[in-house]
Amino acid sequence: MLNRLFQACFALWLPVVMFLTLPGVAEAGMQQKGANPMVIISTNLGDIKLSLNEEKAPISVANFLSYVDKGHYDGTIFHRVIPNFMVQGGGMDENMKEKSTDAPIKNEADNGLKNTRGSIAMARTQVVDSATSQFFININDNDFLNHGGRDFGYAVFGEVAEGMDVIEKIVAVPTGNRGFHQDVPTEPVIIQSIKRAE
Repeated sequence: MLNRLFQACFALWLPVVMFLTLPGVAEAGMQQKGANPMVIISTNLGDIKLSLNEEKAPISVANFLSYVDKGHYDGTIFHRVIPNFMVQGGGMDENMKEKSTDAPIKNEADNGLKNTRGSIAMARTQVVDSATSQFFININDNDFLNHGGRDFGYAVFGEVAEGMDVIEKIVAVPTGNRGFHQDVPTEPVIIQSIKRAE
């Protein structure tokens, strides 16, 4: 009797166990667990911790993390700082020399994420799908940068989890013109490194 009961229970549970161990199901569980990768931007003014939204901006997050993992951002600067608007970096060194990049990515501005205070978005030219390595962090709610505004919009892919006080320090740095560039901090705000948080 007990043997039959055990066999019946085993027969019922075996398909469930097999389903849960299928590669696709296991991977889905892993992806859900790591849906918001965290990175730390270390600057000469302090650290900024970012939470990246891999679910809603998979292309932008994968692109950003690719540059992070290659050390692309190490030694770059926040080269454009505009109070009450945003701080931009990730593409130039202290000499305002632009770093080489990978191919541009698809613009994900239609993902539902908004350019609100503390959000991070991909910088680009007037060409919709032109974003590469440069990013900006919004200081204010910049609704006009959202999808459906004056053009396709700017793709948000995460937000500041810690360190808005550091962003405020960056905003407080005096700026001026340097060559053809405007709003450049007169004292370099250096991105010493961007690394995945452990």
